[in-house]
Amino acid sequence: MTVTDEFLSAFHALPEGSFTGTSHGRSYGVVRQRMAGGRSHKLVAHERGGSDYISLNLYQTRNSGALLRPCEMPASKVIAFVLDLVPDANS
Repeated sequence: MTVTDEFLSAFHALPEGSFTGTSHGRSYGVVRQRMAGGRSHKLVAHERGGSDYISLNLYQTRNSGALLRPCEMPASKVIAFVLDLVPDANS
């Protein structure tokens, strides 16, 4: 699935590495990794004190632009999560 500029801006504004943040009123532990010289990205989030889980891969391609590959969940779920995610100030 190709993604919007709004999603890409929100995704790339997130810190790399491990951090905590809030999305849709829930707290998450998040890990964002950049791989392959920035052409590939992975984000995994676990709800703190809950059971929600988010996992996605984002590929930056020359021919197709940015491609989003959610891991066993709807793209709409990971897009909504990233657009609403606010990293904690102390992360």
